Amino acid sequence: MPTALVIGAGPAGVAAALALRKIGYDVVVYEAHDRPGRTAGSYLTVASNGLSALRAVGAAAAVIDRSFPTPDTILWSGTGKRLARVSNGVLPDGTATRTIRRADLAAALTSALDVPVTYGRRLTALDLTDDGGGVVTAGFADGGEARGDLLVGADGVHSAVRGLLDPAAPHARHVGLLNFGGYTAAGAGVPDVAPGCWNLVFGRRAFFGYCRDDVGGIVWFANVPSPRERPPAELNAWTSAEWRHHLVGLAVADRTPVAALIEAGDLRYGPGNTYDLPSTPIWRRGHAVLIGDGAHATSPSSGQGASMAFEDAVVLAQCLRDVPGVPDALAAYERLRRARVERVTAHAARISNAKAAGPVARTLRDLLLPLVLRAAERGRSESWMHEHEIDWHAAVH
Repeated sequence: MPTALVIGAGPAGVAAALALRKIGYDVVVYEAHDRPGRTAGSYLTVASNGLSALRAVGAAAAVIDRSFPTPDTILWSGTGKRLARVSNGVLPDGTATRTIRRADLAAALTSALDVPVTYGRRLTALDLTDDGGGVVTAGFADGGEARGDLLVGADGVHSAVRGLLDPAAPHARHVGLLNFGGYTAAGAGVPDVAPGCWNLVFGRRAFFGYCRDDVGGIVWFANVPSPRERPPAELNAWTSAEWRHHLVGLAVADRTPVAALIEAGDLRYGPGNTYDLPSTPIWRRGHAVLIGDGAHATSPSSGQGASMAFEDAVVLAQCLRDVPGVPDALAAYERLRRARVERVTAHAARISNAKAAGPVARTLRDLLLPLVLRAAERGRSESWMHEHEIDWHAAVH
């Protein structure tokens, strides 16, 4: 049985482990952090296309059980004007985009995982010397090593694997936003919010989003313009309460419920610098390959980060199953994935730019956006992203 070393125990790594086990690999997952259960971020969306990918590895049902449906988005201006309602993605069988706590997503994926996860193993070296069997050797900060027939870099936007595959690889790009996430419990005296959709607000001073969960609470986030990347010391200089007060100040001039929601809620995540990775020239070398944010990080604006990683994991396994020889299989994986993920990343970057618009650009955006979105919805212009389905049984050539 061939052995796969998966670097990173986040959603991408666990999905890769599930997919590789399905095609007969013996998998070991290595995580740099020293304990399980990291929940950086509060909530995220798993789009309809991501659920299609998870269905192929038997994990979709567990994710659906722990999440709530958010098939639509309503966009608002800071003046309280409704700009448009658009679909977040629904598959032909009715499977719709879901919103889930990051911790619950981790639990849903690991509930289907029966492979070992080794914590506190930070990758520092990679030997891809082909000794006749294509064996990969991973070196860790603690001096230990691991050998396998395949190494999958699923270690996120600041991937160590990416730099070891290509010392000239690009670094993650700061997209000019600070990200915050919070939650307001039901009955906190805030305005009622209809279930089943995300409300996104192009505010005067920041971009906000909120939705009602399945128990009546309100999940919310804020994207605050920040032209430069903030160092940890600066981000940690304020307490959580001080940052929350700052967010209320940014939202209070808008005619929306956002300021009241934040005032009555708890800050669960942030502030965090926000990054993307538009294009990585080298995804693979020998028997090692990148997936997910390590290869193509999209800003959170797309709602597609986790879903792209899930698609990567499934397509990678299909290629290894059907294409003889690991290097050729990895080449097929890149051929099948690169154009799609880079298109998604570019789409998300355009949305991020709109979030940080100045006064003149904001006025033009609010005037034109309803027209653009209505035309887009009539043409179902984002169906290429949301309605993408992977047929696990289809052969890769």
